[in-house]
Amino acid sequence: MSSFIARATSSHRAQLATTAVVSGVLVAAAILGLQTAKKRYRVQDLKASIPDVDEDHAATQVCTCLHFDLVPPLSELTLTGQEINEYGAASDIFAPSKEDEQSAALAARARIGDYDDDLILEQLARNRVFLTDSGLHKLRSSFVIIVGCGGVGSHATAALARSGVSKIRLIDFDQVTLSSLNRHAVATLSDVGTPKVVCLRRRLEQVAPWVRFDCRNELFGAAVAEQQLAPWEEQRPDFVIDAIDNIDSKVALLHYCHAHGLPVISSMGAGCKSDPTAVFIGDISASTDDPLSKSTRRRLRLLGISSGIPVVFSTEKPGPGKASLLPLAEAEFAAGRVGELGVLPDFRVRILPVLGTMPALFGLCAANHVLLALAAYPPPAYLPHKRRDKLYDAVLAALQGLEERLARAAGADPSGLRLPVSPADVAYLVEEVYRGRSAVSLLPTRLALVRWRKPPSGAPFVDARTPGLKRSTLRLRELVCMTKEEAARHEAQVLRGEREVEEVWDAEAVRRVEERMREEEAFERFR
Repeated sequence: MSSFIARATSSHRAQLATTAVVSGVLVAAAILGLQTAKKRYRVQDLKASIPDVDEDHAATQVCTCLHFDLVPPLSELTLTGQEINEYGAASDIFAPSKEDEQSAALAARARIGDYDDDLILEQLARNRVFLTDSGLHKLRSSFVIIVGCGGVGSHATAALARSGVSKIRLIDFDQVTLSSLNRHAVATLSDVGTPKVVCLRRRLEQVAPWVRFDCRNELFGAAVAEQQLAPWEEQRPDFVIDAIDNIDSKVALLHYCHAHGLPVISSMGAGCKSDPTAVFIGDISASTDDPLSKSTRRRLRLLGISSGIPVVFSTEKPGPGKASLLPLAEAEFAAGRVGELGVLPDFRVRILPVLGTMPALFGLCAANHVLLALAAYPPPAYLPHKRRDKLYDAVLAALQGLEERLARAAGADPSGLRLPVSPADVAYLVEEVYRGRSAVSLLPTRLALVRWRKPPSGAPFVDARTPGLKRSTLRLRELVCMTKEEAARHEAQVLRGEREVEEVWDAEAVRRVEERMREEEAFERFR
């Protein structure tokens, strides 16, 4: 070995090569060391420039001798009679900490551009190499609105802020409660009583101070949709995330976005769900096994929207031993019209059992969809639309023939008879009211729509009030879904025969049909 070194060092060429290699290593080490030192000094200078909170600052004006045994339980704390701080919480109990104040000061500087862009890129380095510079630039230039900042919305917001989205509008009327802490992404005990939108801003400013938040502590509704979804500094929303669990607000949001061309993704119900492998993203027409999804889809169909909205939903089915909606106490019924307070009749949303991990999955799935779309990254193969247009056309044609036969049997001329039923109405009845199955046998194939009961004797089949127009008197809520074979039997024995439906079909089938018809009558007010 020593002889090899001696021969190598005695060669002039070897000496030059060795000198070049050593010099290169030393230069590279010096450059890397300088860059590291400069970055460290920038971070130190940035931290040093943040003013300390002195003893006279409002954040320190709390009782220093506070004992937990002298403080009422958090669940009993209210804001009544207390001084309210800028976060909407009781200032003498949950004042902002020194860290909160420093983070707010840093965020205020970052929002006006006083923050080193190299530090931002270093923090987003993993996203940068995944999405490329072009994709990350699109993310950092985007404006996203999250409506609903509970379990789903908070996790979606945190993921967007950590990933580089720079302008986020948060809309939620509610405050953080103790029961929120099992599923909220960033809330702590000190945030109880704080508006959820402010809690998110305050915590995420400590993670990504350059993100600009527009907090709206408001209830979303159709009457204020235009203001709440308005552009920010002349920039239209690049995406909207619906994380609402109230039917009216959810439908209003999705309808507005669909009508105004705003990209939106909606989270369906995470309550009573426990299987992470059953969570999917797909078109709203493909969503199943979820009461919130069903009610939303049905209301949207009444507004003319049957597809085109991506949703996060679970296909997990209920079963023995699994969590289910809790019944209301008698005191709740005495409080008012409970049927209008939740997704299902007689249930309030607040008593829906929720496993804390599931809202996080729903929120992260929604955020993932938005990130890929904004960065123009190739999307996954989501579940497609449920397109059964040929089926709906065939069902409508069969219904037209049935009504013409019934009109002829009643002594009316059926030529030119027009039904007040469209293919969209057929799709709504088949898919939403009767769940894609016969109401009699529950079979899902060879479906048809027929009148359930025979019109009273002498009742006209044709509305002759408009001259030159033969319009059927048929109403949607009079129709029932059956198989073609069942429809033929029903026509012969009930509609053109003398038997009642109770004589032809079993009691369970009759009960099921009558229940669906009452349900549809209640939904007609949304049409």
